[in-house]
Amino acid sequence: MDQVTIRQATLADLDTLLSFEQALINFERPLDATIKAGNISYYDLENMISAASVKIVVAESAGEIVGCGYASIEDSKPYLAHRQHAYLGFMYVVPEHRGNGVNRLIMDELKRWSVSKGVTHMRLEVFASNPAAIKAYEKVGFASRLLEMTASLDEL
Repeated sequence: MDQVTIRQATLADLDTLLSFEQALINFERPLDATIKAGNISYYDLENMISAASVKIVVAESAGEIVGCGYASIEDSKPYLAHRQHAYLGFMYVVPEHRGNGVNRLIMDELKRWSVSKGVTHMRLEVFASNPAAIKAYEKVGFASRLLEMTASLDEL
């Protein structure tokens, strides 16, 4: 594998990021029957790229973007000991580069940025039925704390 570098995303990366977003949505649809069909979007990537409270990074290998992720500084629940946390999302690595440490490099950069913003905690959401992602997050120090449960009222 070629060397992977991590850099901040720019508007020039938008088309690639939008294609990654659709790949992520298509992967997650079978994991969550409540995701609408058709062309949807999870993120306002154009605005996130320039937002001071968000850092989107891309992983590059041989001049090609092979992964991405973001951290967003958010207010924590008032009952928590920390005032703010970094919420991680849009963690995506192209299939050919998975298992090569790309996710760890992305997470390390987002951690550095979060610490530079004075944040002491990170949070993310992952589907319980996605063991590969859970394992990747556990490898970098995350632990499960809460399981979200949902139900369609038509089925109860």
